[in-house]
Parts: sequence; structure tokens; C-alpha cells
Amino acid sequence: MPYDAVVIGSGPNGLAAAVALARAGHSVLLVEGADTVGGGTRSAALTLPGFVHDVCSAVHPMAVASPFFQTLPLAEHGLEWVQPEVAVAHPLDDGTAAALFCSVDATADSLGEDARAYRKLMGPLVAGATGLFGDLLGPPRLRFPNSPLTAMRFGLRAIRSGSGLANAWFRTERAKALIAGLAAHAVIPLEQSPSAAIAIMLGLAGHAVGWPFPKGGAQKIADALASYFRSLGGRIETGRVVKSVDEFPNARALLLDVTPRQVLTLAGHRLHARYQRALGRYRYGPGVFKVDWALSGPIPWRASECRRAGTVHVGGTLEEVAAAERAPWRGEHSEHPFVLLAQPSVFDPTRAPEGKHTAWGYCHVPHGSTVDMTSRIESQVERFAPGFRDLILMRHTMNTVEMESHNPNYVGGDIAGGVTDWWQLFTRPVARLNPYSTPDRSVFICSSSTPPGGGVHGMCGYFAAISAARRLK
Repeated sequence: MPYDAVVIGSGPNGLAAAVALARAGHSVLLVEGADTVGGGTRSAALTLPGFVHDVCSAVHPMAVASPFFQTLPLAEHGLEWVQPEVAVAHPLDDGTAAALFCSVDATADSLGEDARAYRKLMGPLVAGATGLFGDLLGPPRLRFPNSPLTAMRFGLRAIRSGSGLANAWFRTERAKALIAGLAAHAVIPLEQSPSAAIAIMLGLAGHAVGWPFPKGGAQKIADALASYFRSLGGRIETGRVVKSVDEFPNARALLLDVTPRQVLTLAGHRLHARYQRALGRYRYGPGVFKVDWALSGPIPWRASECRRAGTVHVGGTLEEVAAAERAPWRGEHSEHPFVLLAQPSVFDPTRAPEGKHTAWGYCHVPHGSTVDMTSRIESQVERFAPGFRDLILMRHTMNTVEMESHNPNYVGGDIAGGVTDWWQLFTRPVARLNPYSTPDRSVFICSSSTPPGGGVHGMCGYFAAISAARRLK
């Protein structure tokens, strides 16, 4: 059967593209090489029977904030969000922790003498959050912002580095550490812009929509999107590894949920040499080393805020986090890595047998690293939660090579789809007026290597689908 469009790859962006095209009335085939859909939103029994682990992403503020996902009836297809009491906590060596609450005031009050500064930084942005998310998750083109004043306020704050933001606005170690942990999600040195933009956007999301996760695991996001896609008449093939776009000669549009390296493999022969060279210059960043734990009990954090948080940033002070995030860019492995840790079973009992728990943590490492970081990661957790190691029933680890083997889009272990510095943020995957299109009028790119970049929000796929739909007309 000929299809109007074929989408290759079923990560959140591939699924979003397929849904958007199907909603527009087009016949769509979605093809996935793995046995299940999901890309970075998959869950599996990685350790012991009855323990559900998220293979990559686990906490999804941008999925809830996504302007496209908000238009979809995903709750009707089994997606249920769980909101922890505390979005994210950042423990310190004195037994206390900085915490991001849903309320700006509650967060500010927890920061002591920096309370006024925090309200001034975040308050006006939260007031205009809906329009700002529309601007931040839109394609990078010249256009009038939804909320001009809010966008200007964001821009003036976001132009800094993460370290610059923390030091300019705050005095206390606690407030600076909170900003450092948020900025480290940028996967660039904290001294480099736009790490402040990532910090503010994630903090804003915590106040506006929370840092929730799906009940039952990240796979539920993919399953809900797939279910809705099928209800629109879409077809999905799993376990089919595509070698070339030429396998679909009758498709009028081909959307690739892959990074530039795989685009060259799948469609390079149909793209002119200059565009091929541009794709070949695309830069990938540091990778991750990840550990999943099956635990006999909840992690015994010293700070109460950490026991109430779905996500914990484990890394100490601003200076420590900055040093840890600087190391991978120098080809080094930090002795005291910054660890992003999620503990969903504290709030979602479906993730583990009664009385037991799951958790995962990862740190950033040099691109393509095969160094085992298990001991260093667990030492950091033990530092703030004495007795943690005694709870481990079984662990599962993945280095950068294993991450890429699981998902070919994670080139060298880079889970963000490429470096997110200012240049590549606005030129991903190449400097082009329509970044989703290619020189071949039927081939489009819809992965996180296109604007607005990494994260589970589906906007890359949605905008690529809009481009493809124009061609289909």
C-alpha cells in the first residue's frame, strides 16, 4: 500500500510527526528498528522481575509544557502524570538541600537571604509562562513573540552562562547550587552560554507545570502516542531496520527521526555534496554513563527535601558541579561527577514490588567513553544518603557505547541529539531557512537534531510534519 508519508524512527519526535500528519488526513506509516516504539521514552525490566526501569528519560517537564502534546487526548490513551511534592532537590554537605517547589514563593522562602532575588528572577517569567513556552519551543525564525515583555526578560537573563547567572543573582551556596544543577542539563560547561537559558527554562517549567513522570514508566508516553496514532488510521511496523529511504519509493514524504550521521546513511545519496558536507560537520557532545538500581527500600537522604523529590541533583556546590561538567569537554572523567538521579517509585508504586524501589542516575562523560563510572556515581549518592549502597539488590549499567547500541541516535552516548551551544542551537542540523527540509523535496529531518532541540516535547517532529504537509499539498 502506498503512503503519503513514511516516518522512520519512533522516538517522541517521530511519533509526534506521525500523529500530526495523520491528524491532517494523510496516510502515514511509522517504521521502527527496535521491537518497541519509544526511542528515548522506553521502559524495561533491566534488573529483577517486577522492577520497571526507564532506559533513558524518566522525568518530563517539557512533555507537559509542550504546545503540541497539550492538544492531544493522551489521557484517553493511558497516559497519567505523577507529580512529586518537590520537583527537584539539590543536597549539600551540611545535611540541607535546595529545593524547587511548584510555588515560586515556597522555593524563594527556602533560600533564606536570596528569597527576594529568586522572586525577582522567576516571578515575572512564571506569570507569562504559557506564551514563553510557545516562544522557546518554536522554530528559530524571526517572528513577533507571544509575550514580548516576558520574552525580553527571559532573554536578558538567559544570555548569561549558568555560573554567571548564579553568581550575579545570588549570594548563598544553596541558591547557587540550585541554579548549577539546572544549568548542568545543558551538557555544556557552566561557564558557557546558553547554560543559563536551560537553567531558567527548567526552573520555569518546575513552577508552571512541575517535573512529573508517567505512571508506569516513560514507555507510557510512547504507548499513548502510538495508540492515538493508530486511532487516526496510522500504521506502525516495529523490528524493521531501514537501510535506505529508497525502500519506500512510493512515499511522497519521508521524515527521518535520526541525527545527521544517520541521515547521511539513509539518504545521503539523494542529497547534494554541499549539504552532505554540512551534515558531516554536525557536532556531537559528551555522552552519559547510566546506572539503574533495584533497591530494598527508599534512598535514605539526609535532607528531607530529597526524600520528597522526584529528581535529585547530586553534585554539591556550584564550584563542584561546574568542575564536574567541565571535565568531559577536556576528555576527563570527574572523580566527583554531577549525577542526575530520578526516584519514581517513591511516588509510583507500580514501578517495583511492594516495599521495594527503583532509581536511576547518570553522569556526563567524554564522547564515546567506556570508563565504568559506577563506583563514582554511587559514592556521590552515598555522600548525601549514607547507607544507600546497603539497599542495592541489583544494578544495571550502560556506558556510551551501550547507549548508542540501544539507540543509534545517541551518537557517542550523546542523548541530546548534538551540542547545544548558541551556534548549533540556531543552526541545527545545518544553517538553513527551513531546518527540517533537505535538498531532496521529499526528505525531512524530524529528530532532536532540529529546532528546538533535545527533550521530550515532540516539537521537532511537529514542525517537520508541518513542513512535509506543505509539500504534500
